[in-house]
Amino acid sequence: MAGEELNKAEAEATTPAAPEEEEKAVIPVSSPSPDSKSEETEPPVDDSKALVVVVEKIADKPHAEKAPPPRSSNDRDVALAKVETDKRESLIKAWEDNEKAKAENRASKKLLDILSWENTKKAVIKTQLKKKEEELEMKKAECAEKAKNKEATVHKEAEEKRAMVMARRGEEVIKAEEMAAKYRATGMTPKKNLGCFGA
Repeated sequence: MAGEELNKAEAEATTPAAPEEEEKAVIPVSSPSPDSKSEETEPPVDDSKALVVVVEKIADKPHAEKAPPPRSSNDRDVALAKVETDKRESLIKAWEDNEKAKAENRASKKLLDILSWENTKKAVIKTQLKKKEEELEMKKAECAEKAKNKEATVHKEAEEKRAMVMARRGEEVIKAEEMAAKYRATGMTPKKNLGCFGA
């Protein structure tokens, strides 16, 4: 249906505007008849406007509807070669994009593996460091305990030695007082010189 309309429109568009004028010319030339008087009183319908619309529609359509001019085999070969080249280029581009994506994915995977390895190693090192710190803290606590024990032992021994010295001093003071009382009672002088006063 649309094809028939197009064919009619093309046929009308290809015919020059002269036939329209002929139609108009034909109408007044026609012999008068009783029916024609009534037609003359009515103004004739202008069909040119309808044709213009159709012509405009045809003019707006692209030339693809017209049959393309015949091509030579050389033009056909060039077109086929261009199609092949475009096809090859698009395949190469797709392959290149695919390879780039693969390389990017491989690199991303390797980087993630390296990051995971690094984090694991860091965690192991931190764990070892914490363990060493705990061991050192335990050794430090043990050493501090031993040092406190030794300090307490030394203090105890020093107290014992002080007590012995004080006891001996007390004994010597008592002995000296007793000897002095004896010498006073007898009126004798001590025979020994004191070592600190010299002779």
